[in-house]
Amino acid sequence: MKAKREHIRVFEHQTIELNQQFEGGIVFDQTKLDAFVRFFGKGIPYYSLIRNGIQFNEYVGAIQIGNTLVSVLPKVDRSQIEEKAEIKKWNQVLIDMLRVVNGFDVKAPSSSQLKVKNNSVLDLYFELFVVEVEYLIHRGLVKKYRKTEGNLNALKGSIQFNKQLGKNAVHKERFYTRHSTYDTEHVLHIILSQTIQLLKRVNTNSTLVGRINALILNFPEMPNQKITQSVFDKVAFNRKTMGYKKAIEIARLILLHYHPDLSKGRDDVLALMFNMNALWEQFVLVSLRKSKEFKVRGQDSRYFWKPESGKRRSIRPDITVSTKDDNYVLDTKWKLVASKPSVEDVRQMYAYHHYFEAKKVALLYPGDYPYIKGKFIDIKYQNQLSELECGLLFTKYNDSVKNWQKSIGEEIKHWINSPSIESHN
Repeated sequence: MKAKREHIRVFEHQTIELNQQFEGGIVFDQTKLDAFVRFFGKGIPYYSLIRNGIQFNEYVGAIQIGNTLVSVLPKVDRSQIEEKAEIKKWNQVLIDMLRVVNGFDVKAPSSSQLKVKNNSVLDLYFELFVVEVEYLIHRGLVKKYRKTEGNLNALKGSIQFNKQLGKNAVHKERFYTRHSTYDTEHVLHIILSQTIQLLKRVNTNSTLVGRINALILNFPEMPNQKITQSVFDKVAFNRKTMGYKKAIEIARLILLHYHPDLSKGRDDVLALMFNMNALWEQFVLVSLRKSKEFKVRGQDSRYFWKPESGKRRSIRPDITVSTKDDNYVLDTKWKLVASKPSVEDVRQMYAYHHYFEAKKVALLYPGDYPYIKGKFIDIKYQNQLSELECGLLFTKYNDSVKNWQKSIGEEIKHWINSPSIESHN
């Protein structure tokens, strides 16, 4: 029987020190620190080592080492990181943001109401995978043709004469053939089978144990195969297998982020960590795409420099918004900023103004501040403002992620429709 899971919740950039105590009397002891030090040796970017502890970087998500699960949550207010209510709130915000970004808010028939209380990112992805595979089994697993070789008692397919002579010189009643078999043994099911077996090994959520065991019993036995990035790269979906896509996406995330403990065998690591800046950008992008009043593109690219020899260089703003008449550029920044953006960010926005012929550009931050208007200084006349507006937009989490998405759309719409500030000397 597995040891009870110890769940620690912290915020991005937070430090965990040796013997630090957390909710539930959980202590970050030397054994846990040693396990994180060993994992750090694999060159991971999620945290840094400090004297007798670790400090998390700009990644959020979950790291499970053995039976210790550390959830790393988004942080927007330094003054509230110790409040239990804030920890609970931002734990749910992170889970809901991931569901939005990955399309889990658009529920297919396989994504029925989740039954498990998602206390962590791992719980979310584990149950989503279980739900998807349960649905595939219920619907009926897809069969495919595959080429096989072997000895048969009846002639089927084409005889492989070299092997027939070598293997069946005595047994004339047998035929060594190459033939097609129509069954469930193919790469999609091998991937799913490997993921189910992994969940059996690493899952520490007691409410999922029974359902994972049921999958093991009901899923057909598959050959053992090492699943790497190249295996996923070769996966192709057709009309019959399109229903597997979500399960395979989750399997990819789980299998490629699993690090078995080859020495002791008890500190296996599964790290589902996401760069918070990238997650914030995708969340805003998906939220704005809900609007029918403007077109939204992510990572739109323009060339801006070409060396005498070599490739051209391009610039890519996070989000471009287009109306019937004008273009607007947004760069999302998951930073705690009240009024002073970095000089590098402002320089970027100046380039976007020109290369994307934008009417306005803005930096979008999380926070509860009014819009800060600004204009670039005229190049020739340093005591005058140009017509190029660059502002700082802020958006505050409001009760639920769904409401937050709605408010982001309304705030950008208001920003687009509001008149530009007047030039003055």
